[in-house]
Amino acid sequence: MNKQIQQNHPDAQFVNPQITSDDEIDLRELFAVIWQGKWLIIAITAVFAIGSVVFAIMQPNIYKSEALLAPASEEQGGGLSALASQFGGLASMAGINLGGGGGVDKTQMAIEVMKSRQFASDFIQKHQLLPDLMAAEKWNMAENAVIYDADLYDVSANKWVREVKAPFKPEPSMQEAYKNFSKIVSVNSAKDTGMVTVSVEHLSPSVAKQWVNWLVEDINKVMKERDVAEAIRSSDFLNKQIAQTNVADIRSILYKLVEEQAKTIMFAEVRDEYVFKTIDPALVPEEKAKPKRALICVLGTMLGGMLAVMIVLIRHFVRKE
Repeated sequence: MNKQIQQNHPDAQFVNPQITSDDEIDLRELFAVIWQGKWLIIAITAVFAIGSVVFAIMQPNIYKSEALLAPASEEQGGGLSALASQFGGLASMAGINLGGGGGVDKTQMAIEVMKSRQFASDFIQKHQLLPDLMAAEKWNMAENAVIYDADLYDVSANKWVREVKAPFKPEPSMQEAYKNFSKIVSVNSAKDTGMVTVSVEHLSPSVAKQWVNWLVEDINKVMKERDVAEAIRSSDFLNKQIAQTNVADIRSILYKLVEEQAKTIMFAEVRDEYVFKTIDPALVPEEKAKPKRALICVLGTMLGGMLAVMIVLIRHFVRKE
């Protein structure tokens, strides 16, 4: 059968050798073209290598400080959950919703608050971080001082002098500041352990460490104030409801709810680390986090080499046509 197929297709035995021969010719031609243009390839690669080295050297060091936090908030819904299971039916008849222990996790809410535009704006304005955030150019290690870009910010006059087009103003808006803030501030939660890491990257290691400490302090304070204000409003409402009802069982539920709100306020007042408890505090980093100068040089050189080879091949085939 195989012999008959070969006889019916006499040219079949020449297909593979011809394709192989063409492939060998093409590969030889490509290598020959590359070899002929080796000096151009070397020149372009050298230019890219030198450029990447200069670029890497000009990049300022960025330092990263971080703190490891653990959720410090105890379950606040435990008392309400017990009330819901005990008096849920009676409370529903009276129009009172005790909840079922669901809702948003307080730790996750705190993380989202830290990432929010409102918290970032208040944080920047409270600690007057706008120059360090938007105008920092480099860090003077000897004096441990941030050097600002004179074209953006005049330190002596404490005035923004940058030139921008409308609707932007010389002083950066909170929208501009938030964009930069979200790039250098990171808040991540580990799914397996629940631990939260807060990190800040900055030209100054001292500034990075200080910002991490402020972030932890402020988020604990903000979440505490929110819960206390909510508990006070709830207590006022419940006391009004107690005065308006004469049903003993309903009054008993309302008194227990008032007691739970009092516990919330007491819990908030006696603890500074209300939402997050610091496990590993932030330190002033001694080593830079980036840039990776060696990697920049290697990638720049490789990019130059590949671009040079493409130029040589394209130039050859254009001339050939």
